Amino acid sequence: MLTEVTATRYIAPLRSGGSVPGVVEADDLGTYVVKFTGSAQGRKALVAEVIVGELARALGLRFPELVLVRFDPAVAGHEEHQEVRELHASSAGINLGMDYLPGARDFTPEVARTFRVEPLEAGRIVWLDALTVNVDRTVHSSNLMIWPTLGVAPPRLWLIDHGAALVFHHRWDLSAPGKRYDFRHHALGHCAPDVRAADAELAPRVTEELLREIVGRVPDAWLLGERGFAAAEEVREAYVGHLHARVRASGAWLPTDFPTREEIAAEEALRAARTRQGRPKWLKQVPDLHGEPAAEQDWSVHLQ
Repeated sequence: MLTEVTATRYIAPLRSGGSVPGVVEADDLGTYVVKFTGSAQGRKALVAEVIVGELARALGLRFPELVLVRFDPAVAGHEEHQEVRELHASSAGINLGMDYLPGARDFTPEVARTFRVEPLEAGRIVWLDALTVNVDRTVHSSNLMIWPTLGVAPPRLWLIDHGAALVFHHRWDLSAPGKRYDFRHHALGHCAPDVRAADAELAPRVTEELLREIVGRVPDAWLLGERGFAAAEEVREAYVGHLHARVRASGAWLPTDFPTREEIAAEEALRAARTRQGRPKWLKQVPDLHGEPAAEQDWSVHLQ
């Protein structure tokens, strides 16, 4: 199981995502971004976070350490927003925490123009996303961070947010291990990702034993009640079986076709033009802001 800590101080909510996680301090003196069991995404998002995040770490990719956070809503009694208080009230007990990266920057399209990612590193990340069907690492929402940024050490690329991965666990009856998904607009597609080299390196390491160990870190309570399964262990074996079968079928789903930056820009321009053509006359002079990246947020100021 993951290490368990207890939240002792609630610092601030993060509103950059729909799940509204919170930054908290815990009794181990660590600071964590906590994703709550009561969020609209449900517990399957937390299951995906554990499985994909721990698999990333096992394969040598940079992903913040995960812990289980025991959370008492009273710790955040000073939160002023009613909807956030309701989220906390429905999340008493064990939640999921991710080690906080102070001062980390979002890997935005602007940052991507100057931050070099080697083809093999890009290939490893794309390979992991394709294996776990993480369709939420796109040009406009990379779920990647650059850290550290203060010159103490060379900045590195860190993975975060895998709650949208493992889409097959929403419809087990329709899951096909060899299914191919569209990764043309992956956030690292412009880096010439060497997915074939990544497949040769990583696929042999994703064994049933490794998967069973990783899936074993998911709390039973997040697996109970899954339709079609009588016990948490049955659900665990379903994850192990599907992911292992998917590894062996990598030749069927390995993404290799990525557009260049110029092709992406042309597609975006065409999409914007079509959007504007469909607007009422009075709106045609209003800039189209769809798809522009959210402003970067540095939550380290709340830790003062």
